[in-house]
Amino acid sequence: MSTPAAADGVPGSGRREDSDQPAVATAAAARRRVSELLERAGVGLDSVIATDALLVTTELFTNAIRHGGGITLFHTTITGNALHLSVGDASTRTPTPRPNSPHLPGGHGWPLVQRLTEHIGVTLLPDGKIINAVLRLA
Repeated sequence: MSTPAAADGVPGSGRREDSDQPAVATAAAARRRVSELLERAGVGLDSVIATDALLVTTELFTNAIRHGGGITLFHTTITGNALHLSVGDASTRTPTPRPNSPHLPGGHGWPLVQRLTEHIGVTLLPDGKIINAVLRLA
């Protein structure tokens, strides 16, 4: 039996593919999708809210590629006055903050995501994880 496709069409998450959300393979495509969703919701792309949403999108997406073994799910929706982002990857390791060090680059993304989101949760799966983030739009 094959594993059902994720919302972005990638096998592994057990979620069915959404016909209204085509596959997303790059951080730029993920930002484009979120930008379009925000515009349809009446959020100006020059607003702090949009900037925060696009930054969180970029961090979650690129971290899934860089540290998580690749994207297995990308889903976005707006419910009420909140943007919901779900990003899945192939790693069962949960994100952890790293101590800041002038000798090691990086380590700022996860704390930044935690500060910018109203809620952030990690769901572990047998073959990876899904990070669900909620950003308030008002």
